[in-house]
Amino acid sequence: MEVFTRWHNWDTARADITASGAAVDVDALDAAVAAALRWHGDQKRPTGDPYVEHLLEALEVLVRGAGVTAPAVLSAVVLHDVVEDTPATLRDVEAEFGPEVAELVDWVTKPPVPGAGRQAKRGAKAAYLRRLGDAPPEAVQVKLADRASNVQTLDRMPPDFQRRYYAETLTYIVPLAEPHPWFRAWYASWSAGFAHLR
Repeated sequence: MEVFTRWHNWDTARADITASGAAVDVDALDAAVAAALRWHGDQKRPTGDPYVEHLLEALEVLVRGAGVTAPAVLSAVVLHDVVEDTPATLRDVEAEFGPEVAELVDWVTKPPVPGAGRQAKRGAKAAYLRRLGDAPPEAVQVKLADRASNVQTLDRMPPDFQRRYYAETLTYIVPLAEPHPWFRAWYASWSAGFAHLR
């Protein structure tokens, strides 16, 4: 299974993209990364790493792995958590990046469940993941890249979380990868590599 953890900062990512010759609009990504950094601020991942590393991993999955070059998809993957995890709104995203990017971000944003208990939150998350089956292919690519970033180093998380997240990924995310050949192959390799969590 290929792991996408080379791009720890935007300078490295930008240099890699430029050197690769990929038909990627790096100026559009400059703006998306700057907005993501502004909105996410000093947020950290559960591992303690800067949150931006997750966003750049998901971008790396799309660019280096799946070969995606569509500007809206790449901007959306960098911005996919801003509405869910920061004060930014969909209106903010649309104002800066247009309706197409805002729509993709909307598709992959979990709806808030304020004041709900653990069971209600799990139910809402399952409903959100099922709804992705109706998402446009571009939004699915964003979600597949997001989840690939999260699960590629699943062994760094607590054991009980590993089992739950592995099962959730097999149930809801792996079927979304079926129409996308690169993602289908990557998730097949990933699921085999973590098969001990079944």
